[in-house]
Amino acid sequence: MPKMKTKRGARKRLKRTASGKLMRAGGWKQHKLEGKSPKRRRSLRKKKLIDRADQARLQVLVPYL
Repeated sequence: MPKMKTKRGARKRLKRTASGKLMRAGGWKQHKLEGKSPKRRRSLRKKKLIDRADQARLQVLVPYL
């Protein structure tokens, strides 16, 4: 069986935690930031965990991450 290929776009956007879960960056942080409060901008810096329901789907995209 040939090796599975990693989807490059998913590899750039996802990170794996030490426990094996996938993390992603959130949205709403690129532009129009002057309308958002400093508290909201700080909270948007954090990475988000991907839901358990989506973990299996995304695992196929990044098998070696």
